[in-house]
Amino acid sequence: MSEHLVLASGSPRRQALLRQLGLEFEVRVTNIDETARAGERAQDTAERLARAKTAAAAPAMDEIVIAADTIVVADGSTLGKPRDEEEAVRMLVHMSGRSHTVVTGLAVRSASRVESATDSTKVWFRSIAEAEIRKYVATGEPLDKAGAYGIQGFGAALVRRVEGDFYNVMGLPVHLLLDLLQRFGVDYEFGRLEST
Repeated sequence: MSEHLVLASGSPRRQALLRQLGLEFEVRVTNIDETARAGERAQDTAERLARAKTAAAAPAMDEIVIAADTIVVADGSTLGKPRDEEEAVRMLVHMSGRSHTVVTGLAVRSASRVESATDSTKVWFRSIAEAEIRKYVATGEPLDKAGAYGIQGFGAALVRRVEGDFYNVMGLPVHLLLDLLQRFGVDYEFGRLEST
């Protein structure tokens, strides 16, 4: 593959997933306004923000940029990253014993075009006492995550069931990434990307 892969994200989880696939990439963190627009569906917000992040990364001619944006939706309300520990506690108490949906917008951009899509995964939490939630929040793990939990960390203890792509809940639906890369003529060959 002649293209250089760029991840427009500072997320350790997304970086870990690309490394798990054996891919080499550069991290180029972008800074965009992540505010949802009035009346905008979560899927539209996530996809729009992912596309904006790839644009802000400004790919050169030999680069392919990947960006994602993850949103949690519970009872029709969008839950982003909590502002502080108390907001994280409120989010988790609200989701305790219930289901919510994790929506990730994913975009892949070259210098000449962009492709994007979304994926949704339904997650059920077990019933969790507020005291336990406060102990989890005190670990600091929830504070930089949409919906205030990380399924790949201590937050795994909150989850009863997942329906859909597990990696989507981590913030990078791998199957969707590979589909989008194929649209650019790039296939995944266990540990590397190959142009077709």
